[in-house]
Amino acid sequence: MTLLDRILQNWRVDKAARFLIPGMKVLDLGSADGVLFSRHGGCGPGSMGIDPALAADSRSANGFRQTRGFFPQDMPKDAGVFDAVVMLAVLEHFPNDQHGVLANGIADCLRPGGLLIITVPSAIVDHILNVLTTLRLVHGMALEEHHGYEVCHTPMIFSPPRFWLLKRQKFQLGVNNLFVFERTAEN
Repeated sequence: MTLLDRILQNWRVDKAARFLIPGMKVLDLGSADGVLFSRHGGCGPGSMGIDPALAADSRSANGFRQTRGFFPQDMPKDAGVFDAVVMLAVLEHFPNDQHGVLANGIADCLRPGGLLIITVPSAIVDHILNVLTTLRLVHGMALEEHHGYEVCHTPMIFSPPRFWLLKRQKFQLGVNNLFVFERTAEN
């Protein structure tokens, strides 16, 4: 990971962490090396990450469980229910035909009133990352997995009656998007 990769990653983490109350049990989908847990520091007991790129099941630097695998099929059965689910630059890696499975999995593991916090880049970011990768300023992690995701689909994937959109905001010079949803009590 280059310095620019880390700066952009930290920017996303900081944007999401504003919605995390200290002590919340957090599930980080696409947790990478556990940067959310080390950078935020206020996640509560039982918080964990899941990421298919991990070499093996492990612990983050501050002791949170890191599971190698895909969500939701590889979630440990004993993980329980979470206060918040975070997806930072992850949604665009899910194939369109998996969005329903993703939304159902999140709804099943997020308590009513819990938060779903997502950052997702606009489609133009793929072009920018291709240039930055060519210049070796970023590694452009898993760019081949991007499917031309349209940001406007996000509220439709996580829609009522199970989710309620609380906030939508652009950041990173307008090319990245933050979404915060609340899990309703509806099934």
